[in-house]
Amino acid sequence: MNLQDHHPGAAHLMLLDGVVHLDPEPAVLRAMLDGWARQQRVRYLKADTIGRRESLVNRLVTFSNQYPWQWTAPEVEAFFDQLRWRGQRIAVSTTRGYQGHVRLFLEFITDPRYGWPAVCRDRFGAVPQQLLDERNTVAHVGEYEGDPRRRPFTYDEVQQLFDAADQRVEDIRRRGRKGALAAQRDSALMKMVYAFGLRRSDAWGLDLADLRSNPKMRQFGRLGLIHVRWGKSSRGAPPKRRTVYLVPEMDWVMPVLTQWVDHLRAAFSPGAHPALWVTERRGRLSCRRMDEVFVEIRKLAGLDPLLDLHCLRHSYITHLIEFGYPERFVQDQVGHRYGSTTAVYTGVSPEYRNRLLTCALRDQHADLWGPSA
Repeated sequence: MNLQDHHPGAAHLMLLDGVVHLDPEPAVLRAMLDGWARQQRVRYLKADTIGRRESLVNRLVTFSNQYPWQWTAPEVEAFFDQLRWRGQRIAVSTTRGYQGHVRLFLEFITDPRYGWPAVCRDRFGAVPQQLLDERNTVAHVGEYEGDPRRRPFTYDEVQQLFDAADQRVEDIRRRGRKGALAAQRDSALMKMVYAFGLRRSDAWGLDLADLRSNPKMRQFGRLGLIHVRWGKSSRGAPPKRRTVYLVPEMDWVMPVLTQWVDHLRAAFSPGAHPALWVTERRGRLSCRRMDEVFVEIRKLAGLDPLLDLHCLRHSYITHLIEFGYPERFVQDQVGHRYGSTTAVYTGVSPEYRNRLLTCALRDQHADLWGPSA
């Protein structure tokens, strides 16, 4: 039995026997990419991931004016060099991701189990090679490689942001313009993202049924916890689920969400639509729209343009640590697999660290502290 018979994306499955192409090079490239896509779909990778990878390979083909079986290491390195320096420089992590995509593609077409080396040798007299390794790719040497200027909001900045969101509602009403109801929704959404430490996808996927009561904290009513069903997934895996508990320090969000659920949401006439956050067109509010709303409110608040919606999640993590919650509890709340990820997101304030130092000094030198201390 042929070793290729059960390998999705194998050359003999993608190229028809006896068919002669007028332009064989682009035909084989197309078949390679289709085979690679099939192999990735079998691994349950998302369609947008597969599409981004294919687009990158096509960009490399266009840049080099060569086909993958003709590529050389210097040509591939030149492609990444021009990506790095054209116009605006791309992040280190982005470059590594691009290199990883090309490396995976080369692994696929050089694997003899899929038959592409034999096809290229027979038709073009050249065999694709793996051209990327640790010598010419970006090394992963740090846990965090994002822009160091991005940070959690301070408490004052969170309040400034929410004040601007509420003022936006009043300004629209005062001018007699449409959109006051949507602005109220946006304000409630921003507050919920912070109060539960949500990602955009977390908030996007919430349905009314995901608002649950906490039997141990009945004073929070039906808002004691939320069930996140569309958490960030690992590669090839379904979205992760987690339960996020409302902490007492964030109970100020209860009247905000109660007003939205009981009164404001119905004004959008969503009918039987299950989404918690709906649009004027009776659909689910998109992640893109969440970003646009946040940018508009951030500008009104006069805050640093490097602060984005995800920074509210950073702030939630930081503030829970400052409230004294154990790191493991915070890790579970935000759905991090590793505690080191939670630590990277944490940026406690100088005031918090000074309080810790003061407590430590008081414990070690109690004789130097008077009763009033």
